[in-house]
Amino acid sequence: MTWLLTGEEFAAVKLSVQVAFLAMLFSAPLAITVAYILARWRFPGHGLLNLLVHMPLILPPVVTGYLLMIMWGPSGQLGSLLLQWGVPLAYHWHGAVLAAAVMAFPLFVRAVRLSFEAIDIRLEHAAATLGASPWRIWWSVTLPLALPGIWVGAILGFAKALGEFGATITFAGNMPGLTQTLPSAIYSLLQTPQGEERLVILCAVSVVIALLALMVCEWLGRWAARRTKGL
Repeated sequence: MTWLLTGEEFAAVKLSVQVAFLAMLFSAPLAITVAYILARWRFPGHGLLNLLVHMPLILPPVVTGYLLMIMWGPSGQLGSLLLQWGVPLAYHWHGAVLAAAVMAFPLFVRAVRLSFEAIDIRLEHAAATLGASPWRIWWSVTLPLALPGIWVGAILGFAKALGEFGATITFAGNMPGLTQTLPSAIYSLLQTPQGEERLVILCAVSVVIALLALMVCEWLGRWAARRTKGL
């Protein structure tokens, strides 16, 4: 792809894919746990938890990025603590991963939650009557049946993280070769005179990556569904 893109543009594409993948990977355990809690448990504060999960979809991305800066920036308690451990977030590609994960989290949780809610609870009860422990039921019944939704949620989260702009540029910045992602590079070209040609190329690359992600999502969903039916 280096023959099509400049060095900085290729670095932006590479960083976008890296950030989106890590955001999906790191958010998966929490997303699955929260989705299961929302799908199966009823407790005081259930509605509040659901609201908090979906807040990144409601708030403007720039506001989300600013809130991340307050909590995880150099002046924030969590951010200053991580800095002491040598883990910078603000204006670093690590921060781009965090921002992308936060913005993609609601989509990930929603897809997995719907998958948990679609499971026939009688299957779990049947496993329990046969002597299976709760952990055995989770690993052998619940999780395999929810796998299609987990895959779909993961790819949707990846696609969302790949296109994230507002929170990322607010929290991580737009430094070419360091924190500049594909959407940030496109934004920079919009501000550059005579940048239309490069802009069209980057937009085309963005569309291709998004289509590939959706195709993989569809294929994984069908594969997981066939595998689940064979259990």
